[in-house]
Formats: sequence, structure tokens, C-alpha cells
Amino acid sequence: MTDTLLVTGASGQLGRLVLDALLASGKVAPASIVATTRDVARLADYAEKGVTVRAADFEDAASLDAAFAGATRALIISTDALDRPGKRLAQHKAAVAAAEKAGVRHILYTSMPQPDDSRVTFAPDHLGTEEAIKATGIAYTILRDGWYAENLFMSLPHALQTGSWYTSSGNGRIAHITRADTAAALAGALLDAGSESRTYTLTGPESHTAEEIAAIVSAATGKPLKVVHVTDAQLAEGLKGAGLPEAFIPTVVSFDANTREGKIAMVTDDAEKLSGRKPTSLEDFAAANKAAFLG
Repeated sequence: MTDTLLVTGASGQLGRLVLDALLASGKVAPASIVATTRDVARLADYAEKGVTVRAADFEDAASLDAAFAGATRALIISTDALDRPGKRLAQHKAAVAAAEKAGVRHILYTSMPQPDDSRVTFAPDHLGTEEAIKATGIAYTILRDGWYAENLFMSLPHALQTGSWYTSSGNGRIAHITRADTAAALAGALLDAGSESRTYTLTGPESHTAEEIAAIVSAATGKPLKVVHVTDAQLAEGLKGAGLPEAFIPTVVSFDANTREGKIAMVTDDAEKLSGRKPTSLEDFAAANKAAFLG
């Protein structure tokens, strides 16, 4: 029997890259891929390629039941619902329940590194989802995605303009991985998922401190960048002054605290094992995205 591979959140930045990787693999027919999204019009280009596109709303159980019908392997991409405590976990549990009801034989999920020991404010959402998946008794693959290199676009373009990057990450290290490398690993895991349960942590090839990251980006852009170390409280105050919505400030600060405490410093070769290719180095990423860093 031909497996039907389902990808939730398929119209998002990561989801579309997963679809591209699946199609490029030549290992699965487009008609055997189910791509779900709240707005099917956003996946019209994939429908034209033969991918089955279905509407799915993580807060609408009926839509999830219809979307998961007939799927044998399902990749649940975590949502970005961080506006209300508990909302994201409830969404994920609804998707897991739909997968179980549909008779999915293997559930894959995009988690985060060591959610059981993390300062990041939304780590409990990921840990709770992992536990819900394990409770089904269905074979699973937990893919703990490291921090995207693209996340640097949120802070460094402005920092390069001022010449100063304020951070409370201290001497903590982080191995950024590109979204494309993550997607390639997810696609590889989805294609090869069988009856065994596994947990992977996806990272870039090397970890870096803030000073090392600044030096790499400075070399790529030709602009000086000084790292200014601050406390969590000072960082929060600076973010507030910059106009970041107060509800999101604790989350942003928690990223730096998590890095400072060494909870995201791991480097693995899991992404390469799953994708069959070496992840992009931060140096190559910075060079390829010079324009984005310069704003």
C-alpha cells in the first residue's frame, strides 16, 4: 500500500520548504502528499503540481478529521499561536487527536531542543505535545528543531545600523540552522518513517557565541558590530523602549537566558543524517544573505 504523507501548516515558510523537498526527492508521487492549511488558496501552486490540498484549522476538530482522513504518516508542524497561554498546546493536542482518530501509523512533530529543561517561555507547549503524541502509542518521530539562522534577521539588521548588538546571552553558544536545512531533514524523516520511534535534535554544524556571530556577520556585510552585554532586565527595558509588544518581551528575553545557561549549545549531525546533506555554515548563510542583514 502506498503511504500518504500529510504536512500541516504547509503554507507557512517551513511547510512550503518541506513540500519542495518532498517533491524534489522523487520518492513520493505528488498525489500521495496531503498539504493542509487554513486557506487552501495559499497552496494553489502546489495543487497545480498534483499535491492534495485540504483545509485544516487547528481549532476546528471537524476540519482536522477531514484533513487527516487517509493519511498514514503525518508531520505536525508546530503553530505560532503564542498570543494566549495554553492556546498552542490545545491546538497541537487537537491535531494529535485527529491523527489518532484517522488511523495515522506514524506521527512526526516539530519540537524544540530539550523542552524538559529550557528557559524559553513556550517550552511547555512542546513538551506537552511530545507527551500527548507518546500517549497515543503510535510510532513517532520527534524533531527538535534548533534556532533558525533566519531569526537573526529580527535583531541584527537594526544592530548593524547602530553598530551595537544588545544581548543578555553572555558567553552562551548556539548552533543556528537554516530553515531550508531544517525542512530537508523533516522531509527525510517523513519519507523514511517506519514503525520505530525516534527523537532527533536538528542544529547547524557549529555553535557560536554572540561575539563570534557578530564577527561573521560583520565580515559578510563589511559593517562593524559590537556586542553589548546587558542583564535580562536591561534587555527587557530596551525591547520595551523599542516598541515591542509587552506580551512578547518575556519570550524574547527567555531566548537569551536559555542561550546564556547553555541550554541550546548542542551540536548534532542529525540534520545531515536525515537530509543526506551537510547543513549550511553560518559563514555561508551570512554571505548569501548580506542584503537581508543590511536591511
